[in-house]
Amino acid sequence: MTKHFPFFLSFSFLILFSLQAFASPQLPDYIIFKGDTLATYNLLIEQYFQLQAKPNEGKLFGLSFRDGSSFNCWRGYQAIYKIDNDSLFLVDIIHCGERRNGKIDKTASAEKMKEIFNDKFSNDRVYINWFSGDMKFPLTNKVLRWDGVFYTIYEKEKVISISSGRVLTTQDVENYVDDPNRIDRKDKSKISDILFKKLKKAKWKNKNDFDCSDEYMVTIEENGNISKVRMLYSEEEIEKYYDKDEYNFCIKKVYDALKSLKFDIIKDKGKPIAEDIYIHIWVKDSGKLENWTN
Repeated sequence: MTKHFPFFLSFSFLILFSLQAFASPQLPDYIIFKGDTLATYNLLIEQYFQLQAKPNEGKLFGLSFRDGSSFNCWRGYQAIYKIDNDSLFLVDIIHCGERRNGKIDKTASAEKMKEIFNDKFSNDRVYINWFSGDMKFPLTNKVLRWDGVFYTIYEKEKVISISSGRVLTTQDVENYVDDPNRIDRKDKSKISDILFKKLKKAKWKNKNDFDCSDEYMVTIEENGNISKVRMLYSEEEIEKYYDKDEYNFCIKKVYDALKSLKFDIIKDKGKPIAEDIYIHIWVKDSGKLENWTN
């Protein structure tokens, strides 16, 4: 059997995971809703910049991650929104942590909003008519998924559906369907071990001497079933480093071994989502499988 893993590819993944390891949790924005001030992770100002083709406006206070802004506030600012009379407004743009410190420089905030939004700034606020979609905030501290930096999915959330700045509906949702006949997947870090235990039962020695030692992404689709398996290479890299028959054999082998697994359903904003699970396996010459995921 021939072990693959070109050096530059393995090195690239090492760099990728190192960068992820050094990523810092980011401070949220806030939304004032029915008298409560709640954390929210919707980047609405950034959406405005994109629509206005102003990519550099992210450094609103002359701060950025690269030139000394806080590691947990790479944007250099936080936004405060408010829902008033079923409409969504921007009411403040503040320095990182300013609200947490108990003081908000309202004059600086107003000047910054005037500078960015011009005549959209009226009555000390900006009507966010450029946003249509769902905003959410947590109803519990139980986290289902976190990207390690900013975006978080909570087990229970309040979702506000908005069209051009106007509130359409408000609902409380649960983002986890706990089915006793399916596999628990609340803890994402444990799923790769579940996959490995299933893969370990398969017979990896084969008459063609194909070697399936590699890194894979396994997709759990919206309904909790395994829908796809792929390797972490481009098509060009696969053509260069893999025999086509061997590649097809390994993808099918992994998929066939896992396809019977049925997981609980995870949602985001009350809507089922798919997710990819990374797994790294090594097949010894004896045919025994080792878990190299961690």
